Amino acid sequence: MRPEVLTLEVLPTPIGEIDVVTDAEGRLRVLEFHDEPLRLARALRLHHHDQAVEPGAAPAAVRDGLAAYFAGELTALKAVPWTIGGTAFQRQVWNGLVEIPLGETTSYARLAERIGRPRAVRAVGLANGANPIAVVVPCHRVIGTGGALTGYGGGIARKRWLLAHEGVKA
Repeated sequence: MRPEVLTLEVLPTPIGEIDVVTDAEGRLRVLEFHDEPLRLARALRLHHHDQAVEPGAAPAAVRDGLAAYFAGELTALKAVPWTIGGTAFQRQVWNGLVEIPLGETTSYARLAERIGRPRAVRAVGLANGANPIAVVVPCHRVIGTGGALTGYGGGIARKRWLLAHEGVKA
C-alpha cells in the first residue's frame, strides 16, 4: 500500500513566508517558517519519515484560519484542524501549549507543572523546541522564568511579533 502523500504550500504572513504541510484529511501536520528549511526537513523526517511531500494548495480551513489569525482574528487558529506525531511525552507538552490562553505566557517550569511533570523542565523545553506546528501549537507563548524571550525556532523577532500580535507586552 502506498504511504499517504502530504501537501506543501508556502503562504505569506506579516513575519515571513511559512511552509504549511497538510494531509489527505485536510489536517495541518507541519508549519515552519520558510527561511528555516532545516527545521522543516527535521520535522518531516522525524514525524513523517515514510510520506511523500508534493506541492499543492492547503485546504481552505487551514489557509483561511492562518490568514484570519495573521489579520487579527486571533481565535481563528482554534478552527485549524491539526494532528501531531511525536512521543507520548511530546504530545502531552504540545497539548499543554494549546491550553495557554491567548494573550498570556508561561514558563517552562509552569508548563511542566501544568502537565503533571514538575521535575521534567528540561524535557519540556526540548519538546517545546521540537514542536512541528509553529504558531498553531503556540510554543512562542513559553518564555523564561524571569520573563526573558528565550529561543524560538523562527527567531526571537518573530516570537516578539507573535506575542505582541496576541496582546502580550514583551
